[in-house]
Amino acid sequence: MFWQTSRFQIDLNTPKVMGIVNVTPDSFSDGGKYASSGSAIKHAEKLLKDGADILDIGGESSRPGAPQVPLDVELSRVLPVVIEAVKLGIPISVDTYKPQVMQAVLDAGADIINDIWALRQVGAEYVVAKHPNCGICLMHMHKEPQTMQSEPMQGDAASVILQVLLFLEHRRQYIHGIGVDLSRMAIDSGIGFGKTVEQNFALLARQRELLALGLPVLSGWSRKTSLGAVTGLPMAERMPPSIVAAVLAVQNGASIVRVHDVLETVAALKVLDSVCQLKKV
Repeated sequence: MFWQTSRFQIDLNTPKVMGIVNVTPDSFSDGGKYASSGSAIKHAEKLLKDGADILDIGGESSRPGAPQVPLDVELSRVLPVVIEAVKLGIPISVDTYKPQVMQAVLDAGADIINDIWALRQVGAEYVVAKHPNCGICLMHMHKEPQTMQSEPMQGDAASVILQVLLFLEHRRQYIHGIGVDLSRMAIDSGIGFGKTVEQNFALLARQRELLALGLPVLSGWSRKTSLGAVTGLPMAERMPPSIVAAVLAVQNGASIVRVHDVLETVAALKVLDSVCQLKKV
């Protein structure tokens, strides 16, 4: 399977690691550490050295309860970083739902739009549709960041899987219908976006059911609250369970894992690949 993006056709026959570059003062995990353009670029270069296959740049925190960021502020955070990051020679993804930001970063050479709203904001779908090749990741989110965890989804594991599948299938059909080739799309079940701890783990355990949509699956478990809920570990100590979750996600069909700890995740996936190769002998 390949993922078509602006400049790259990404080979997903081996799993890819997407490194997170948060250009925000209030991200749930590393807010403020890379808030300046210079520090963000240095971090991007480090993640590339650590083995990242893709970089995901974001200028607005989507943690539960996070306030919306004005358009001009998000652009001032993200655009200078994207302009430099596209020179690094790997696919550059931008985590945004604003159509104006999408247009600006695509004009600057970005390869992928990673949208927590799955192109539901007015005009966003047409920005992507008129671009000839950019990749898009469509994510499931229940409600919105301000309310999603105070009013999470209802239902058991089977119900949640069905709800996520139906939502993503609807978005896939709609986006394809306005001219976006399926080869440009990936999907994300939205771990932590309006789900309970049990529902998040049900989505991990039954993730392969998402493959029925015929699109690559992106999984984002890194340092999430659900990992803290089952381990008792604070944010700063969640690297080990994050790596385990990334490995489990790949075992359960994910083609891309979005992570903070690139070096360690790449190493863990090499171990998994060695075992998988032996099973083929």
